[in-house]
Formats: sequence, C-alpha cells, structure tokens
Amino acid sequence: MNCRAPALMSRRNQPTSYTFLEKKSDIVNQRVVEFGTKFRSGANFLGGSRVIIQLNIQTTLPQRKSSTVTACLPSSEIASTVFTLGTAAVLPFYTLMVVAPKAELTKKVMKSSIPYIGFGLLYAYLLYLSWTPDTIQLMFASKYWLPELPGITKMFSNEMTLASAWIHLLAVDLFAARQVYHDGLQNDIETRHSVSLCLLFCPVGIVTHFITKALTSSPEKKQHRTH
Repeated sequence: MNCRAPALMSRRNQPTSYTFLEKKSDIVNQRVVEFGTKFRSGANFLGGSRVIIQLNIQTTLPQRKSSTVTACLPSSEIASTVFTLGTAAVLPFYTLMVVAPKAELTKKVMKSSIPYIGFGLLYAYLLYLSWTPDTIQLMFASKYWLPELPGITKMFSNEMTLASAWIHLLAVDLFAARQVYHDGLQNDIETRHSVSLCLLFCPVGIVTHFITKALTSSPEKKQHRTH
C-alpha cells in the first residue's frame, strides 16, 4: 500500500460540512426567516459512502407592538392657552356690569351660575394636570402643616400650576364682583368703580364698595330698606 493511503483514508473519514445560510428579511412584515442546511458526507473503504442532509429552519416572528400616537399639546402650551382664554372669558361679564349695570341683559347674565361651574371644572382639570407627588409636601412644608413661602414659590414655578392658580383667581374675583354688583342694585349704590377694581385688585374693590356704601347711604335709604 502506498504510504499516502492512510493519510488519504483519514481525510476521507472526517465528515465534511457545508452550510448554506439564507436570510430573507422582509422589512414590511418585520419577519426574519433563517434556513440552515448542512450536508455531511463521509466515505470510507469499508462502509461505502453516505450523505446526511440536515435542515435547520428557524423562523423569528417578532410581535408587533401597537403604537398609539397620542397627539397632545405640551404643558406649557396648554397653560398659555388656558391663561389667555380664561382672561378673555371674564371680560364680557365685567363689561356688562360696568357699561350697562341696570340693563335686563346684565341682570339676567349675572344671575346665571354657568360661568362659575365652567371655571370650577376647568380649574379642577388644571389641578389634575399640575398635581405631583410633592404637591402636598410643598403646600404644607412646615412641621405644623402650615404653608411656607419657599415651598409655595417652588410649587408655582410650574407653568401648569400657575395657570390653575390664575383660573382660581379669575373665578373668585368674578364671584366677588357679582356680589358687589347685586348689593349695589339692591341698595341703589354705584358699583362700577368697585366692580372694575375687583377685576384687577379684588380685595381693594370689595373695600371700596363698603366705603361707597357707607358714604352714599342716606337715612332715608336706610329707613326704606328697613321697611
């Protein structure tokens, strides 16, 4: 036998592997299919030759996650919009009380509770948007559960919190101005200046109304109101 025969036989006894890997990527369906095919061939002088075909099919189907696109405005834009709309919403009521205090339209409008319900709901919504886990701690920062100025200042550094506070002021000021207006109608007292002050400086407007009422109320009017 040739001296090269053992080497040749040893090489033939070693299995030869051929791997064909085909990857097919479908970008639209997000699917990756992998085929692995292995051919093993072995031959020797005793057992003859044989071919082994082994198929490996691996399919990877990633789950699609339904992406919901929520179109929402930034908090700063919501705060700015509410600030402007809230300010514009109260102006017609003040205009009616100042320009035509004794008109029937003004009396009918100022008797309605719809504006205050609307402001209350809007305030509750803004309060919900601006609420954070630290809100209570900032409001009652002291050990006696009393508000402190640094905590309140930090809390109002948020634009949404500031917008909710502005709506709160607009609603309360308008309610106070309505009370001044109704008291003026009942007692025949001039209230246009007091109502105007309630728009900008509500406590000053209330004080002005009481001063006006004390100065303009004559004994005849007091006696007439008593009867």
